[in-house]
Amino acid sequence: MKDLHSLLPHSMAATNLNSASIFLLTFALLFMVMGHEASNSGQYPVVVSTWPFLEAVRAAWRVVDNGFSAVDAVVEGCSACEELRCDGTVGPGGSPDENGETTIDALVMDGVTMEVGAVAAMRYIKDGIKAARLVMQYTEHTLLVGEQAAAFAISMGLPGPTNLSSSESMDKWTKWKVNHCQPNFWKDVVPVDRCGPYHAKDFLGSSHGTCSKTTLMENIKSRSSHVGRHNHDTISMAVFDKVS
Repeated sequence: MKDLHSLLPHSMAATNLNSASIFLLTFALLFMVMGHEASNSGQYPVVVSTWPFLEAVRAAWRVVDNGFSAVDAVVEGCSACEELRCDGTVGPGGSPDENGETTIDALVMDGVTMEVGAVAAMRYIKDGIKAARLVMQYTEHTLLVGEQAAAFAISMGLPGPTNLSSSESMDKWTKWKVNHCQPNFWKDVVPVDRCGPYHAKDFLGSSHGTCSKTTLMENIKSRSSHVGRHNHDTISMAVFDKVS
C-alpha cells in the first residue's frame, strides 16, 4: 500500500457546498477509491461522484480518458451538473436562499500542488466551478465571495451578469414562504415574525449555559433531518488520473 500523500488524486472538486463539508466528502471518496480501486484493479483513470449523477461522471471521464488533466476533468464534470441542474439544486436556477435568490458556491483542489480555489454566494455568474478554477489559477486567494467573486469572474471572461433564478426556484421559495419559512437552517433563535428577523435565545437563565444530553441529541436529530440528496445543494467529485 502506498502512503497517503502518493495516493492523493491529482484533482478534487466540488460545487455548492461549504468548504468543511467539501473536504469531508472528498476524503471519504478518496478512502473509498483507495480501498476498492487502488489496491485491487490498479486501473486508471478513476472518476467518483456523490449521488448518481451519471452524466457528470461521464463528462469527466471523457476528458481524463482523452489525456487531459484531472483538474480539467472535475471542472468539466461539475460544469455538466451545473448545466443540467442536477436534482434541481446544483447550478443556476437551483435552490434559492431565504431572499428567493439563487447564488453559486464552488471549490476545486489540485491534489498534486494542494492549491485551492473557491467562490461562495456568487451572484449573476452561472459557471461556479470554472470561476473557482480561475481563482486557483490566477490569484493568490483561496476564496472570493459575493459581488467581488462575480466581478472577478466577469473580468476573467466568464459570461455574465445573468439572472440565476428560474421559475422552479421561485416556486420553491414561494411555497417555502407559505409554509412559514420551514424548514430552515437557523437554530437557537426566536423569530420576530414567522419568517424572521431572528434573534438569539437567552440560554443563560436557570440553566447557566448548560446543555443536557437529551437537548444535544434533539439538536443533532433536528439538523440531520434537513440533510438529504435533494436539499444540501452539492456535487462532490474526485478524479484520479494516475497514482505515482
